[in-house]
Amino acid sequence: MRICHRTHQGLVRTSNQDSWLAESALYGVADGMGGHRGGETASRVALEVFRNAIGKKKPSEDALRRAVEAANRRVYEMSLQDESLQGMGTTMSMLWMKKNSLLIAHVGDSRVYRLRNGELAQITDDHSFVAELVRNNIITPEMAKTHPHRNIITRAVGVDPVVEVDILEETVEPGDIWLVCSDGLHGLVEDAEICQVLTEMGPEDAAERLLNRALENGGHDNVTLVLVCNEEVNAK
Repeated sequence: MRICHRTHQGLVRTSNQDSWLAESALYGVADGMGGHRGGETASRVALEVFRNAIGKKKPSEDALRRAVEAANRRVYEMSLQDESLQGMGTTMSMLWMKKNSLLIAHVGDSRVYRLRNGELAQITDDHSFVAELVRNNIITPEMAKTHPHRNIITRAVGVDPVVEVDILEETVEPGDIWLVCSDGLHGLVEDAEICQVLTEMGPEDAAERLLNRALENGGHDNVTLVLVCNEEVNAK
């Protein structure tokens, strides 16, 4: 596996409230919210607690869920103890690699994508107001792109005492490319372009290109992405 990551505060925000993790078979992104200090704290602490909770455990759905729940408790407790951190929270989209498969833990509207045989698939469901409207056929995906409430998320780590976590297991095949990203990327770069970039470029160039495209399209949010690639097939 070859790992590439990029993060940028964007062209509008005064700080970067995103955090990323790429170590010991754990890869993911957390997009913090709750003001300058709150967002930065929530995403950073959530990933630290998550990583420590996993420790040297063998990959399992139960261990993965418990690690996210531990992160949720810690962020929530900190928000109660410090008035300046009240209301903070973060998305979390995490991969835990196994031999021939991977586990995914997902809360919020960061995303996990998979490129396989030239086709890009969004593996996670957004926990957001507009995503619920789309899933219930109330609005179209095109309408969701400009909906005034498209930034409202319906689940986050650290906002409530208990968090509902989506846990998935997916097979891993030679040549797969896995992309974990905050909405600062997928909200500004169309899936078709993400697919094209990942198909035509090597990992480092693709990561740089995706980041630059988000900035070229306005960069109005923090942008963070982690690519997990198989070098054997994607060694351009």
